[in-house]
Amino acid sequence: GWQASMKSGSLSYILSCNRLPVQLMSQVRVYTSNGQKKDLGSEDTNGSTPEETLHKVGTGRQDTTNAGQKQSFLKEPIQVKVKAVLKKREYGPKYTQNNFITGVRAINEFCLKSSDLDQLRKIKRRSPHDDTETFTVYLRSDVEAKSLEVWGSPEALSRERKRRKEAEIKYRENLFRNQRLLREYKEFFGNTKPRSSAAAMFFKGPGKVVMVAICINGLNFFFKLLAWVYTGSASMFSEAIHSLADTCNQALLALGISQSARTPDPSHPYGFTNMRYIASLISGVGIFMMGAGLSWYHGIIGLLHPHPIESLLWAYCILAGSLVSEGATLLVAINEIRRSARAKGLSFYQYVVQSRDPSTNVVLLEDAAAVLSVAVAATCMGLTSLTGNPYYDSVGSLGVGTLLGTVSAFLIYTNTEALLGRSIQPEQLQRLTELLESDPVVRAIHDVKATDMGMSKVRFKAEVDFDGRVVTRSYLEKQDIEQLLQEIQQVKTLEELEAFMLKHGENIIDTLGAEVDRLEKDLKQRNPDVRHVDLEIL
Repeated sequence: GWQASMKSGSLSYILSCNRLPVQLMSQVRVYTSNGQKKDLGSEDTNGSTPEETLHKVGTGRQDTTNAGQKQSFLKEPIQVKVKAVLKKREYGPKYTQNNFITGVRAINEFCLKSSDLDQLRKIKRRSPHDDTETFTVYLRSDVEAKSLEVWGSPEALSRERKRRKEAEIKYRENLFRNQRLLREYKEFFGNTKPRSSAAAMFFKGPGKVVMVAICINGLNFFFKLLAWVYTGSASMFSEAIHSLADTCNQALLALGISQSARTPDPSHPYGFTNMRYIASLISGVGIFMMGAGLSWYHGIIGLLHPHPIESLLWAYCILAGSLVSEGATLLVAINEIRRSARAKGLSFYQYVVQSRDPSTNVVLLEDAAAVLSVAVAATCMGLTSLTGNPYYDSVGSLGVGTLLGTVSAFLIYTNTEALLGRSIQPEQLQRLTELLESDPVVRAIHDVKATDMGMSKVRFKAEVDFDGRVVTRSYLEKQDIEQLLQEIQQVKTLEELEAFMLKHGENIIDTLGAEVDRLEKDLKQRNPDVRHVDLEIL
């Protein structure tokens, strides 16, 4: 609120209140950088220092009319506020030596043994994993000192790291040979590891549907092939090729189901659940190439070069048996999809279109196409028998090929969408968002993404703006307030203040991390489909 102006060689100060303008003409105190003060009123005015120049300006011309105001103004003390600023610290490599390091990293990076870590200071920290609340870490400076004690010098430690790195590279180069030797060892001595539950997957759910379809379609292919050899019908040839394509594709689906049960590894941290979609995608391409392609080819050849057809009695009997068997497999697939859709709260159509279970979808669509194609083939063969015109049979082959092409196009589209990583339903995303926003510790959320990873596994990501006051209060609720007040009252110097703030600041950050873990746990408990949660702090 102060304004300074120079008038007629004198320095005048104007107050922002109702006081009259006054001129400061005597004692001017100058505070130097070393904390000393100088009284310019007692200095000699013959010098040329800046303080003396200021004194000369302040004692230039005197206005006798303002003498009373000057005396009253000089009686008020001059207050100088000094802002204490903490010196900025340069964090170098020495400071990072106080970072924490896990036991696994200490053993791998510093070439230590587990027995070497027993002598070091152990610190309990909040665990980033869901299955453990706390875990043990070590000071990096202690680990480095212990490694130098074990190896003698940094050069020896560097040589040991280099040797282990070369051994690791050599092991990776011979990985295939080591795996083969391990398999031979297990076969000779017996595998003590519990067997995988992959085999049990084929006795229930989608695995059961696929195995039933493989058996039935394999038998249908054999009998349809015999009927085509006996009759020479183009429609029967298309049906035989259709059953062969179904059998091969469903065997591929079984392989995808078994591979999807593999546990995650460092190369695939999110697991192998997408193998079912990959197998279904390849199955759709196989249906298009083998089923639709060969059926179109044989139908076109029949139109260009028609030939008479033998008795179709056996063909009708085989088609009837195929209709019954394919219908039975279709009913199994429909019941499985209805049960799964009911468990997810979806309709039958939504479950199929969203490709929630790609293996069962493939069986459903293949068997539905098989039942329709049997009807088309029987109709065209009946017209050929009644009219004696072989063109109807060739048209039936083209119709079966078109039906298979439509099914394959649908499978390719739905499985490609699933592999690209599509978003979950808006209603489900809204529920997840409301759960976060209703928490007191969350001020706002931004950039929300929820990706369907396949097989009812969702990955959720959001940037969260936390309320620092709520986080701090959550920390204070766990502290002894009276003891904390005593610590505050004992702070007298800047060093003590810095130590106090660093101590409680680190604890507040740990509290924020615990709040993040709590939110992630709540999201997974209330939404079982959410398997991976990434909350970024704004």
